[in-house]
Amino acid sequence: MKDTPEYETITLERAGGVSRLTLARPDVLNALTHAMMAEIGDAVDRISRDGTSRVVVLRGAGGNFSAGGDLNAMKSIPPAPEPGEEDPLYPLYRQFGDVLHTLDTLPQAVVAVLEGAAVGGGLGMACCADVVIVHAHAKLGIPEPRAGFIPSQMIPYLVRRIGSGRARNLAITSNRINGREAHRIGLADHCCEDTDALEAILADTLKAILHCAPAAIATVKGLIAESEEQPLKAVLDAAGAALVERLRSPDAVEGMTAFLEKRPPRWVP
Repeated sequence: MKDTPEYETITLERAGGVSRLTLARPDVLNALTHAMMAEIGDAVDRISRDGTSRVVVLRGAGGNFSAGGDLNAMKSIPPAPEPGEEDPLYPLYRQFGDVLHTLDTLPQAVVAVLEGAAVGGGLGMACCADVVIVHAHAKLGIPEPRAGFIPSQMIPYLVRRIGSGRARNLAITSNRINGREAHRIGLADHCCEDTDALEAILADTLKAILHCAPAAIATVKGLIAESEEQPLKAVLDAAGAALVERLRSPDAVEGMTAFLEKRPPRWVP
């Protein structure tokens, strides 16, 4: 990826069409700060505009995904506003919602790898992924209510992934669940008992994604999102138009030709 800045709280690397966005504050379990959220937002925006990036791997450094919001950073909050004025805290936290939205609507496939702590806002990022791989001993949950506040911006993505009933259970108890339970309730797509198995599933997932045409992935992700928001007829109309466009694209010609010639299409590394 060209002109990638040197971030302070994350790393962003690309090789072979795979962008790896790693949360890099391992000394505090990759807890999120406003500065970190801004860097994540910048990285995700760069990925969205990178035509050579085909899949994003979200991961945390040091054996943890993310411990959620950094409570130490939250101690230094600005004074309450005067009546009628916007609270200066609002844009700081609303910013994370925009980051999650950009991550959720990336045209590239997104794979989240959850190890160790994966809670609060960190769990929200994982809920924006297309594929979630979890270690059996990872700890997932919404701990914020026990500290007197809430993980506001991630709630819609959690509800979409596991449904309102299970989301309510996690929210009102603040209980943490392990990777096996996360897999059982649909919060994760794959559960691995050890690191070797996790790496193998990740490798297989990336291989499968890289066998798909990038434009087809982007189109189908868009249609899935529309299916959640638009009336059925509108979605079917859009899907029909999208299919015709794909069938008339060079990718479809190449894909069908490759199938008939029993060879990989040109986009397979």
